Amino acid sequence: MTIKLYNVKNRTKEVFTPIDPKNVRMYVCGPTVYDRAHIGNARPVVVFDTLYRVLQHAYGVEHVSYARNFTDVDDKINTKSVETGRSIRDITNETIGWYLEDMNELGALEPDFAPRATEYIAEMITMIEELIEKGHAYAVQGHALFDVHSYDAYGAFSGRSVDDMIAGARVEIAPYKQNPMDFVLWKPSNDQQPGWDSPWGYGRPGWHIECSAMSRALFGDKFDIHGGGIDLQFPHHENEIAQSCACCGDDTFANVWMHNEMLQVEGKKMSKSLGNFFSVRELLDQGYSGEVIRFVYLSTHYSKPMDWTNKKAEEAATILRKWRMITDDVISSNSVSPTIINALEDDLNTAGAITALHNLAKRGDAALLKSSAALLGLLGDDMGNWVKVIDFDLSALEEMISTERDKAMKNNDFSKVDYLKRTFVSAGLDVQMSKKDITLIAGPKFNSSLLEGLL
Repeated sequence: MTIKLYNVKNRTKEVFTPIDPKNVRMYVCGPTVYDRAHIGNARPVVVFDTLYRVLQHAYGVEHVSYARNFTDVDDKINTKSVETGRSIRDITNETIGWYLEDMNELGALEPDFAPRATEYIAEMITMIEELIEKGHAYAVQGHALFDVHSYDAYGAFSGRSVDDMIAGARVEIAPYKQNPMDFVLWKPSNDQQPGWDSPWGYGRPGWHIECSAMSRALFGDKFDIHGGGIDLQFPHHENEIAQSCACCGDDTFANVWMHNEMLQVEGKKMSKSLGNFFSVRELLDQGYSGEVIRFVYLSTHYSKPMDWTNKKAEEAATILRKWRMITDDVISSNSVSPTIINALEDDLNTAGAITALHNLAKRGDAALLKSSAALLGLLGDDMGNWVKVIDFDLSALEEMISTERDKAMKNNDFSKVDYLKRTFVSAGLDVQMSKKDITLIAGPKFNSSLLEGLL
């Protein structure tokens, strides 16, 4: 495979050339664990899980390492602890458990490394000490801050100048800062906040230093791919680059930077005030399977804004049911369709790969359809239970409406057919009618109880 990826750092699509083909390394910014993951949080999980699968296919499972961190020290976690009276560790352990369960429902493979920030405090302190020693950071009033003017390339990643950022950004105005844009590496903690002893006093790390220290500990000063949502480009990734390169040398850190775009719901920005803010668990509880959710995500290229709609989910469920009918009891092929490989190696074009899967389904190539879909995390045997929950005889219903249609064609009275069709649709069935036959396909919200009494 010749994989091409859009490198945000260079703003161009490039042929991906790993530093060491026997040790391909990818780090992706993970969640802050204070609550359930919302559906926007899940998009980078699905995107980079798919890239992980593609890299494994290209270089071998044993030659690819994937890290996705947990931020388990954060002011939002502290606030929740104070409000609930629960310990921070209890909250973060519970939330990490929820996260792993929900992402598993979406078919995401567990990364090779899932570092927690609190387990790498010593590495963060060491990195801050090096930055201070090299003149890129300073300590004052229990804080350690990165001096943005000490790093000439600061702002290049996000395309901003320091002066423009100072003029337009909402930054914390603090008397101890040498420059308004200097960002926190370490800050003091009070009795209600988590903290560790450090050369600058009892305190806790700033957000940005976490990923720099953890990726360095796991992958060294330089690795292949760093990913995350577009919302992290500035300030998080900008600051990661600055502190990592300043600490370890200019030609360090990740070679390729990738960002997935944001997610909307029914054409609008996801917001609690609009009532369209959903956790992954809420969607699962509403009857959408993890495989259906994953399919909807993959239907849009990762670099484009994605719109979650109920219609897309229903269409996805219909498609997946058809594909699972085709591949039922079929042994997967050992190969993957070249067309799908071509799509995925072209900057992870999952939408193009799904189009290719449609073509395989039309050809009836069940074995190749199943093996090719697996590269996108679809049609796996462990994700098919949602299809098998139907406890209603759909073939009998198909025969019923077909019989009524035959009668209607003779007496020109379609009232019973229309009634049955409305009933089926209201129960969550997709009614597909052709001249030859009628096919019923259960959607993601199929409710067989609404059909009781018909047979």
